[in-house]
Amino acid sequence: MPLPRKVPPIYVTQPLLPPLEEFVPYLEQIWENKILTNCGPFHQQLEQALCDHLGVKHLSLFTNGTIALITALQALQITGEVITTPYSFVATAHSLVWNGIKPVFVDIDPLTLNLSPDKIKAAITPQTTAIMPVHCYGRPCDVDRIRKIADEHGLKVIYDAAHAFGVRCRGASVANQGDISVLSFHATKVFNTFEGGAIVCPDAATKQRIDYLKNFGFVDDVTVVATGINGKMNEISAAFGLLQLKRIDEAIRKRKTIDARYREGLAGINGIQCLAEVGGDAANYAYFPILVQPDYPLSRDSLYQRLRENGIFVRRYFYPLISDFPMYREMPSAAHSNLPVARKVAEQVICLPIYPALPSTLVDFVLQVIEGKNVE
Repeated sequence: MPLPRKVPPIYVTQPLLPPLEEFVPYLEQIWENKILTNCGPFHQQLEQALCDHLGVKHLSLFTNGTIALITALQALQITGEVITTPYSFVATAHSLVWNGIKPVFVDIDPLTLNLSPDKIKAAITPQTTAIMPVHCYGRPCDVDRIRKIADEHGLKVIYDAAHAFGVRCRGASVANQGDISVLSFHATKVFNTFEGGAIVCPDAATKQRIDYLKNFGFVDDVTVVATGINGKMNEISAAFGLLQLKRIDEAIRKRKTIDARYREGLAGINGIQCLAEVGGDAANYAYFPILVQPDYPLSRDSLYQRLRENGIFVRRYFYPLISDFPMYREMPSAAHSNLPVARKVAEQVICLPIYPALPSTLVDFVLQVIEGKNVE
């Protein structure tokens, strides 16, 4: 039965939106110069601003993260098989299939929930050309071991860094890792441009190829050098991103405060496990996942339902596994016996609400419902 409540619905996330009046001057500039797309001035400004903010050398903006993933694979001319995770959003594997590449799923580490390097190594075949790990929940992968494995076997590494905006690894942006990293700026992400994404790459030649690919392959109005796609970010989204960037550090600080409040409140609840803290500047607090263990009084799905009955719209990220969807489930690597850790985590996980505007009183309400207290 739902508990008595006097609070509005609480969603798992809420987009970061600045005051509307601050956005109007940007719109006025767009209306004045009549440039809406095709890598206009705001697009160029945001690319440079993000390079400066993230500490990366080369970044190319995209209309969304999925098109960016698809293009990244094209840019590196990946073929054959790519080792990836079943514990992610479906776009990770879909981007491979759209390129005619076979995803090979391997299991995850039980502590980080990222790809297990040992499992990666065991899955390499003569057809393997690359590894596509995900910094799950914005928590950095074991980048050193993955790089070592890739170098030993002559493989490319494409990081799906959709969750990892602003995350750092040993003092530098985690987006600098791998041959390419792909960011998402979807409305649900820590940093958003309504819809959007970006590819981060290490050299100017790769960025030039990416820029051709995202604009139909055009070099100029009469020269096409690649079978490109229309992946460009529009000027309104780019302008919004410039405005968002002014508040991103404050937004992450607020997320950190909510993370700490959850951890304190959940510490004494038997059967609820939080992931270990990342610590330092490595985290962006994009998600707050909990694992519902057998010694909690309710099953994961019963707790999920109880929260929703109380207007707390949590999500089971990531359930089902990608490997359980119809287009993947018949693949040998999708077998249940191949993915025991990922399967167990997918059956236990709930992501709790976390976003900068979430009041501490509502965080406490979520905690009370999990604890099973009556709430008036």
